[in-house]
Amino acid sequence: MLEVNKIYVGYDGVLALHGVSFTVQEGEIVSIVGSNGAGKSTILRTISGLLHPSNGTVTFQGVRIDTLSPHEVVRHGIAHVPEGRRLFARQTVMENLILGAYTRKSPQERNREMERIFSMFPVLGERRHQKAGTLSGGEQQMLAIGRALMLKPKLLMLDEPSLGIAPKLVDQIFEDIQELNRTDHITILLVEQNVREALEMAHRAYVLQTGNMVQEGTGEELLRSDTIQKAYLGI
Repeated sequence: MLEVNKIYVGYDGVLALHGVSFTVQEGEIVSIVGSNGAGKSTILRTISGLLHPSNGTVTFQGVRIDTLSPHEVVRHGIAHVPEGRRLFARQTVMENLILGAYTRKSPQERNREMERIFSMFPVLGERRHQKAGTLSGGEQQMLAIGRALMLKPKLLMLDEPSLGIAPKLVDQIFEDIQELNRTDHITILLVEQNVREALEMAHRAYVLQTGNMVQEGTGEELLRSDTIQKAYLGI
């Protein structure tokens, strides 16, 4: 479904990614783990068209997308939930969801999707008229995911969904992500510093260090890896 092939991406002439390659197959949950500053967010920003590689290619369902603008990438069926959620804080829950559905022309279809999201995240339905900036961190993350789902994406990319969320809600967010994959058959690319959680839920995973992919395997294989246990799990 997604093929990233030897991409080089930089900021102000300084490379952040050094020939990074990986694939995501339809129906998978693929996690990219690594320390802060390794380049994980840069990968997602490149796939979504916010950045463009100086070399290498990004292909989605057989179509090259690394030269496209963000709104063109969205129209191919890729939704990006950015780090920090980036909600419209002064807009209500419903208004944020509607803004996420800007590619949907049918109001009836949009409303059906919104009600589905409210059934998935009941707290959002209860707070539908509340401004997004007044929600808790966990509720804001649910709204950010819901806003992305309004696009009915083929590929959902999540950047640090556990960041800034109370520990008791982190498990719920990860359960929701797995349910989206299992029930709605949405392919998911997850970037996450919470290495154990990210690997436990992943079908396959990659380890990124200072802009280089250094290890790959199934989630279970990487959890058993001595390198991962020493570097990221404190074992």
